[in-house]
Amino acid sequence: MTLDQEIKTQLAQYLQLLEGDVVLKVSVGDDEASQEMLALVDEIASMSTKITVEKTQLSRTPSFSVNRVGEDTGVTFAGTPLGHEFTSLVLALLQVSGRPPKVEQSVIDQIKSIQGEYKFESYISLSCHNCPDVVQALNLMSIFNPGITHTMIDGAVFKEEVESKEVMAVPSVYLNGEFFDSGRMTVEDILSKLGTGPDASEFDNKDPYDVLVVGGGPAGASAAIYAARKGIRTGIVAERFGGQVNDTLSIENFISVKYTEGPKLVASIEEQVKEYNIDVMKSQRAKRLEKRDFIEIELENGAVLKSKTVIVSTGARWRNIGVPGEAEFKNKGVAYCPHCDGPLFTGKDVAVVGGGNSGVEAAIDLAGIVRNVTVLEFAPELKADAVLQDRLYSLPNVTVLKNVQTKEITGTDKVNGISYIDRETEETHHIELQGVFVQIGLLPNTEWLADTVERTRMGEIVVNSHGATNVPGVFAAGDCTNSAYKQIIISMGSGATAALGAFDYLIRN
Repeated sequence: MTLDQEIKTQLAQYLQLLEGDVVLKVSVGDDEASQEMLALVDEIASMSTKITVEKTQLSRTPSFSVNRVGEDTGVTFAGTPLGHEFTSLVLALLQVSGRPPKVEQSVIDQIKSIQGEYKFESYISLSCHNCPDVVQALNLMSIFNPGITHTMIDGAVFKEEVESKEVMAVPSVYLNGEFFDSGRMTVEDILSKLGTGPDASEFDNKDPYDVLVVGGGPAGASAAIYAARKGIRTGIVAERFGGQVNDTLSIENFISVKYTEGPKLVASIEEQVKEYNIDVMKSQRAKRLEKRDFIEIELENGAVLKSKTVIVSTGARWRNIGVPGEAEFKNKGVAYCPHCDGPLFTGKDVAVVGGGNSGVEAAIDLAGIVRNVTVLEFAPELKADAVLQDRLYSLPNVTVLKNVQTKEITGTDKVNGISYIDRETEETHHIELQGVFVQIGLLPNTEWLADTVERTRMGEIVVNSHGATNVPGVFAAGDCTNSAYKQIIISMGSGATAALGAFDYLIRN
């Protein structure tokens, strides 16, 4: 295979940034996947005098490792890192060559302080937009700590290995041969899970903020930028910067931008946040809010942050169906991201629970990969836009069941079917299948607030036109509130509104 001209032009610009020499050690056979990978490696090497290729025998074929001269860095790609993983390859080349990553020094210090041997393996699909974050984080850790190694494994190339480990969701990470975690993770998340993240003592000396934003999605980032622009002391504490936007593939309704993808939008939002004097505290989950002299936010690690005003923008998460089998078979056939996990169900039968826009879009995407898709909708009619319904009904391998209630997801060690009740006849039916994609809307991340602020029966925070809650000095914005519509652009607007509301409150009080 050869890279197209546009990618080659971009790559050539990146390769000019290489600081030192890089050795690509390649393990290939006579198979098609090996030849494809070898062609890519040779083409990259031909574009820079700082890159050389050596044939070797690695534990998987096809694969190649990215190394400094005379030193194994522990960064290996098993499969050809194209698609969403091409960026992971480019960053590995640059960072192994000695180019510093765009990561806080405190994070690098945490990586270097890890003691012991850590052999990470991540199973990915090239169509997964969450996988590169995990691959890049683990590669970074391998580059800066000689006790850590990481191999990215393309599930489409190593199908037998994926099936033997029963990997049914990507990214899935294994550590020293044992399952570690799955789903999108930042380097901070991984460090926290290894027990090397910042502890409560690192927050002890922080002065009270004027505005403290809890949550780092579009609403939180917008609120922090608007607050910081007023010249007041601003902080963001977030479990996951970017929030749910990280899990959104195509965005076509963000005004002035015809098309973008979630992770790309998050990266540009984070870049803008860094332009301001904002104290960003990542991978930290809020546990409690209490109003005293200041408003106090207690974190899961025991630290307490104080602020004159707080803006809650903790967003929402996928709603669970709440039926037997859903929790038991999560990542064992029950999935929530069709873009990420769809390729693992190639040629299999799956169901999509939910007939709104997200459910119907998921069914359309999956129909191009799987053998058959069954859509289950609780209401008598689908709720998706007419244009999406027309597309859905035009597909030959899609079955739509309306006015049905999901009863149970069945299986032994993984999903083998779904049972539903026909709401008209009250008869129970069972479908044999291998995967269930849940797409039934969102649930606000507000349980941690308990009774401290007024919430609707759905858990949404009640706010007024200024973003203020019923507690003086506490504001809220985005998908965690009772705003009429849950959209990125609306969340950003409500974040700005809450910040201006908080600033007005500070002036008056």
